[in-house]
Amino acid sequence: MLLAIDVGNTNLVFALFDGEELRARWRISTDGRRTGDEYAVWLFQLLGIEGVAREDITHIIFGSVVPRADHNLTVLAEKYFGITPIIAGQGDAGWNFEIDVDLPSTLGADRALNCIAAHALVGGDMIVLDFGTATKFEVVDFNGAYKGGIIAPGINLSLDALVGKTAKLPRIAISAPATDSVIGRNTEDQMLIGVFWGYVAMMEGLIARMKAEIGRPTKIVATGGLSVLFDDHTDIFDVVDTDLTIRGLQLLAKRTISKG
Repeated sequence: MLLAIDVGNTNLVFALFDGEELRARWRISTDGRRTGDEYAVWLFQLLGIEGVAREDITHIIFGSVVPRADHNLTVLAEKYFGITPIIAGQGDAGWNFEIDVDLPSTLGADRALNCIAAHALVGGDMIVLDFGTATKFEVVDFNGAYKGGIIAPGINLSLDALVGKTAKLPRIAISAPATDSVIGRNTEDQMLIGVFWGYVAMMEGLIARMKAEIGRPTKIVATGGLSVLFDDHTDIFDVVDTDLTIRGLQLLAKRTISKG
């Protein structure tokens, strides 16, 4: 079995693959100080619930945008599983696609993995949206080359800034407004309209501009937890796959293992 770990700024996602099947996934908050021992205690309990022994794990891969977590995940793999982990973007697990931007080395692992998975699963010219701590728009051409993109504040980050920098505005949960009206009748409704419909307008506007610049038919692939929520309130997405990043890890691991 393959254990794939997506290390994001807010959460780590641990995904267990049995061949091509995504058998289980677990989430834990990101903390660069968390040790390999702490990961092991937490993970072994979850593997036990799933009926999986540590010996069943034959390969481990992780992709990380949090450098402080990398050492402790390597300790987890080597000390508790006896496995040298595959690190996405390094060595034999290099990206192996053209990164056609000014500074290719600055492309984050999560963004590269989304490009790999989207090109494999969908193909053609596409824009990949990932709703995370930041919202990323990635342009991938029909050859699988990364052509550039956009980074915008994530919706929760925007809300945190709004609440944190004002004295009286309350904290609200992200959800779809109860109606399509964009004229709020109370403070909480006005905040939700501003954040939610403002974000939809931002996405639709930027995608329209990106499509015009690309100049060819372009599919829109969305991932991240909030992609499902937004999909109900806009028609811009062609494909929604909340597991896109970990599927990218699985594809990269399969390619890397085959080299060995």
